[in-house]
Amino acid sequence: MARSPSLDRMRRHWDRQSAGYDQKMDRAERLFGDTRTWVCGQATGQVLEVAVGTGLNLGLYPEDTNLTGMDLSPAMLDVARRRAAELGRDADLRVGDAQRLEFEDASFDTVVCTFGLCAVPDDGGAVDEMVRVLRPGGVLLLADHVVSTSAPIRLLQAAIELYSVPAENEHFRRRPIEHVMAAGLAILRHDRFKKGIVERVTARKPAIG
Repeated sequence: MARSPSLDRMRRHWDRQSAGYDQKMDRAERLFGDTRTWVCGQATGQVLEVAVGTGLNLGLYPEDTNLTGMDLSPAMLDVARRRAAELGRDADLRVGDAQRLEFEDASFDTVVCTFGLCAVPDDGGAVDEMVRVLRPGGVLLLADHVVSTSAPIRLLQAAIELYSVPAENEHFRRRPIEHVMAAGLAILRHDRFKKGIVERVTARKPAIG
């Protein structure tokens, strides 16, 4: 099994990607459809976005949410801060590791991650961290590209990973929802489309008592 890349290596990779990331994602948005709006429109209260990147979601959150965003890449966050300023959106944007969130237990009403867990070395550990910082009764909102329901596409995804995983730690055959269910959250909404490649989920952390 290949060794996971170091955080420094990953940070350098995403710093290099920052200048052209939005243009790259423009092509992918046709596959994702309305997913960003679907996810962000459900956020309420104190919101944490994990792997906020260049801030492509910043303009989609309800105005009354209080937004914190974290990302591994300082260069990505520089772009996100410029976007927040252009939108007039207040957001606390900071450098951090999705696998070891710096926040206290039960700090947020909503935790969001869109198209980020595919590139986190320990995606299950990252989901556990998101659950940890959610308040009891809080909502976890995830979307990502995942393993297809089509056998020919799964073969193509496996072939792509021969390059993408060692070079960029980009995974195409994960399913974060499995980690969400293993963590004991209740699935409230679930959608999967484009031959099963895009999956999005709304889940609630159990309330105490």
